[in-house]
Amino acid sequence: MKGFKKYLGIFSIVTLILVLAACGPQESDEGSNSNNEEEGTKQLTVWADIEKSAGIADAIAAFEEENDVEIEVIEKAYAQQIEDLRLDGPAGTGPDVFTMPGDQIGTAVVEGLVKELNVGEDVTSIYTEAAMNSQTVDGKIYGLPKAVETTMLFYNKDIVSEDEVPTTLEGWYDLSKELTDGENFGFLALFDQIYYANSVMNGYGGYIFGQDENGNYDPTDIGLNNEGAIEGAQVIQKFYAENLFPSGIVGEQGINVLDSLFSEGKAAAVISGPWNLGPYEEAGINYGVAKLPELANGENMSSFINVKSFNVSTYSENPDLAEQLVIFLSNEENAKTRYEITKEVPAVASLANDPVVTESEAAQAIAQQSQFSVLMPGIPEMNTVWTPADAALQTIATGKAEPEEALNQAVETIKGQIEANHSGQ
Repeated sequence: MKGFKKYLGIFSIVTLILVLAACGPQESDEGSNSNNEEEGTKQLTVWADIEKSAGIADAIAAFEEENDVEIEVIEKAYAQQIEDLRLDGPAGTGPDVFTMPGDQIGTAVVEGLVKELNVGEDVTSIYTEAAMNSQTVDGKIYGLPKAVETTMLFYNKDIVSEDEVPTTLEGWYDLSKELTDGENFGFLALFDQIYYANSVMNGYGGYIFGQDENGNYDPTDIGLNNEGAIEGAQVIQKFYAENLFPSGIVGEQGINVLDSLFSEGKAAAVISGPWNLGPYEEAGINYGVAKLPELANGENMSSFINVKSFNVSTYSENPDLAEQLVIFLSNEENAKTRYEITKEVPAVASLANDPVVTESEAAQAIAQQSQFSVLMPGIPEMNTVWTPADAALQTIATGKAEPEEALNQAVETIKGQIEANHSGQ
């Protein structure tokens, strides 16, 4: 079956093998300037997520003591770390260990930014299958997963009670018509972005890249403008056409508008991710979380499952020690501690049944939604999708184009960029 029709769960996932005609990581004589040894003590630099370094603080201290090493931890937005590494790595100011989204692995391998790890099944077997697949390119392992996340539904219990929460997108559409008055809104989502819109389009049969019988992505098979994708986009379109979404929710500032409306108690429900558990709580919102709603065709809304990982830079002067640190930070004990502090769901399979996870409503919502989730394609061609797809969805949201026209244009643009940028691979 083509496309994203294989639903993947966090705890039971069909194996996906990502195959790239790509070069391996390039060795470099330039290392991080933080790796210079002083008085016999080795040094490592770790780039951690923004506001997430506390989750690894104890593990870092233990590793320093056990290995006679000094470790500097610097917080950086994890989605931007690869971009920074492209400049900082060759300059000698980059990290030894960093983190990135699973869909960036393929590109990082092609560019020679990430080191292959020499780890066996005794290490890799503790993680969920989907999480490890996200770190595997052409049968080689380039990272160890530290957390998994997917989008879910946040709802304001002071606006809609727990036993009255609509379980279908159509139900939320109807409730939104009752609640929306120009200042207050019902259900909100960033459907002008493919990251979120794919949850509807995929549910109707759309997909980004097709897959062969072995699960390998085919970048020549693009399903963003097939019949199902167009039908999904038409469902999305009516939320904008009937002014159930505010105009400010479209574009770069959309995420700020969505978060503000929910944090101010002016939206009954939003689609977001675990990164907002803390901020919404701090805003004083009495919220609940649940899996995404069902669609009119009986399929559940899909979502992307993202895997965060620990990876070793090819520019590290102490790659073996950095690899040991990655293994240590990702082990079961430290993964559990990290979850308790950051609330990011761990990728260690055994922790799925640990009370620390099972007693969390958010973790359970992520687990339930993961049954209907798919991995983002971890191939370089995925980088050509985001901008054209988002542009098409924004023209649909603003009424400047109909779904079929907009999506056809997006696919043509994507094909052209793939031909221009990847035809020689």
